[in-house]
Amino acid sequence: MNTEEQLQQTADRLAISELIDKYAFCADTRDAKGQMALFTEDTNFVVFMDAKAPEPTMVISKRNDLFPVFDNLNSYNATMHFNGQKSIQLDGDSATGLAYCIAHHQTIKDGVQKLMIAYIKYHDKFVKQNNQWFFAERKLMVDWIENR
Repeated sequence: MNTEEQLQQTADRLAISELIDKYAFCADTRDAKGQMALFTEDTNFVVFMDAKAPEPTMVISKRNDLFPVFDNLNSYNATMHFNGQKSIQLDGDSATGLAYCIAHHQTIKDGVQKLMIAYIKYHDKFVKQNNQWFFAERKLMVDWIENR
């Protein structure tokens, strides 16, 4: 691999890493439309509320149908998605990845604070279109949930 190819791979890895982080930033700032814009038009968004379940809890196959899912975060007083380690495998203008996330969801009802913490692994497929990286598929796998 020559220097130019190494630089391009480094730039692509950084762009994908920033895409993953932007997803979390959009979630926590309640920017549902911004979050949607991170996905391809024909995206595949799959949620497993139990990572060991044989069937997903939800499957969405169009970017425009993501709005209610992301807008649902408004039901919480606050959220904080903390991204951890990630692995990215590049293959030209496509890539796959695994990203860890601890997602905190706070509600306050009758003056009582409740906190739901979801421990998530995202199995991702990415595609580069017009020199920009997007989620082509995001599988949200909840390993476990803690309620406080």
